[in-house]
Amino acid sequence: MVEELLTAAIAAGVGITVYLGVAARVVKQYERGVVFRLGRLREGVRGPGFTFVVPGVDKLRKVNMQIVTMPVPAQEGITRDNVTVRVDAVVYFKVVDAADAIIQVEDYRFAVSQMAQTSLRSIIGKSDLDDLLSNREQLNQGLELMIDSPAIGWGVQIDRVEIKDVSLPETMKRSMARQAEADRERRARIINADAELQASRKLAEAAEVMSEQPAALQLRLLQTVVAVAAEKNSTLVLPFPVELLRFLERAAPAPAPPAPAAPPEAAPPVPPGETPTATPTIAPAADTDAPPALDPPPAERD
Repeated sequence: MVEELLTAAIAAGVGITVYLGVAARVVKQYERGVVFRLGRLREGVRGPGFTFVVPGVDKLRKVNMQIVTMPVPAQEGITRDNVTVRVDAVVYFKVVDAADAIIQVEDYRFAVSQMAQTSLRSIIGKSDLDDLLSNREQLNQGLELMIDSPAIGWGVQIDRVEIKDVSLPETMKRSMARQAEADRERRARIINADAELQASRKLAEAAEVMSEQPAALQLRLLQTVVAVAAEKNSTLVLPFPVELLRFLERAAPAPAPPAPAAPPEAAPPVPPGETPTATPTIAPAADTDAPPALDPPPAERD
């Protein structure tokens, strides 16, 4: 009799152990458990720790409550100013209601991914290229609102949406580079012109001061000579007043005018009955240093 009782106790203990092993579940700290009994949702979400279900009757589904980082595939679209771009983003979201995440949507991860891609395409079509490049914070807020609106009914909360990169065509990159270069050159010219204007004003003020004190001009002249001589070169710059040059030009004697040429001598008269004789003319000696005359071209000969 004792042996039968002992055997029954051992069998009951083994049965209870097996039952507990099958019915016991462990829910981690970052998870929540949703229990379905014969297909019907049981009220109350199981928290972290040990929990028990009825084997064969209850079904426990665990839902991760951590923030999920989901990359959004690059979407190609045309902006409002007709520029083709490729934009990719990343979405940070978490489950706030485990029961709704299981019941209201079949796969909340896939649903959030598709909604993010659709919203990203919509944002590309509504924005200009300059907004995509420089005003991303406002676009991120718009994306977050567009994705968060339907996700609230799924028990999912969108924590943050960030646009990662905007890819432009090569032709557009070259055009933007030329535009930036032209803008920088324009600003450089404006700055240079402004510097010239300020320098001219200061020089005018300095000239006005020096005109009142002639000694100041002489001192400035000596400073310039000292600055040039301090360079250890063999060239010495010595300023020469222009007034002295004009004085020397006025003091120089004027050149004498050339003497008039003598008229040619007249031939003596010829007596009647005699034949006039030709007066020999002495030709000037040819210049031996002159170059020989060249033959005219064939066209001139004819």
